[in-house]
Amino acid sequence: MKRLIVFIAAAACLAGLSLGAAPKPVTVNAWVLDSACAFTKGLKKPISADCAIACAKAGSPLGLLDDKGNLYLPVSDAMPAVSQNERLLPFAGQRVTVTGKLFLQNGSRAIVIDTIKAEAKK
Repeated sequence: MKRLIVFIAAAACLAGLSLGAAPKPVTVNAWVLDSACAFTKGLKKPISADCAIACAKAGSPLGLLDDKGNLYLPVSDAMPAVSQNERLLPFAGQRVTVTGKLFLQNGSRAIVIDTIKAEAKK
């Protein structure tokens, strides 16, 4: 009986994990900025492209900040995972449109980028 209960509990946990980990396709319009500044400075947009580039080159991950204040951490789904800074550096300090797969985890947002392009100037 104990084995059955343990099996059912394990199956329920695994089912919950697989449901929670399922990515959602999304399109995000956002600023590319230093993720540390987004948290510590409460920015609504980057200070400058130079600032974002300097932070990224110093090792800070670049992030995507949308107009609602949601911060998306660009991640890799490769094993081993690789930094997404090289893909984002050409867009540092700019607005972009990103398509990809959204992962939600305990209030955090991560995105595996499929495409990224500069947002059209208004």
